Amino acid sequence: MVRTKKKKVLIVDNEIEFASTLAERLRLRKIEAESAFSGEEGLAAAAEFHPDVMLLDLRMPDMGGLDVLSRVKALDPAIEVILLTGHGSFEDGISGMELGAFDYLVKPIDLVLLMEKIAEACRKRSQRK
Repeated sequence: MVRTKKKKVLIVDNEIEFASTLAERLRLRKIEAESAFSGEEGLAAAAEFHPDVMLLDLRMPDMGGLDVLSRVKALDPAIEVILLTGHGSFEDGISGMELGAFDYLVKPIDLVLLMEKIAEACRKRSQRK
C-alpha cells in the first residue's frame, strides 16, 4: 500500500477567527494545517512547519502580504503561495504574481475553489522536487 504524504498548508491572516476556522476546515479534509496571525509569525511558522502551500492575507497590520511573500520565497522558493484578500486590487494580484505567488483569491473564499487551488499548488510543488 502506497501512503501519500499529507498536504501541509500554513494560513497567515490577522483575522484570527477566519484563519482558525479555515485551518479546522482543512484538517477535516485531511490536510495538515497551521495558522499564524501576523506576517512575522507567518515567516517563523514557515521556517518551522515547512508548508507545501501558504495562504497569505495581503493586508496585515505588521507587514504587508507582498513583503511576506518576497521573504518566504527567499526562505524557500518551493513554497507555493496563494494570496487572499478582502479588499485587494487587481494591481496587488499582478504584483503578487510577479513576486512568485501561485494564485490570488478574493474573500469570502469559496472552499471548493480553494481546495482545487491547494491541490494544483501541491502538484506544482511536487513537480519541482
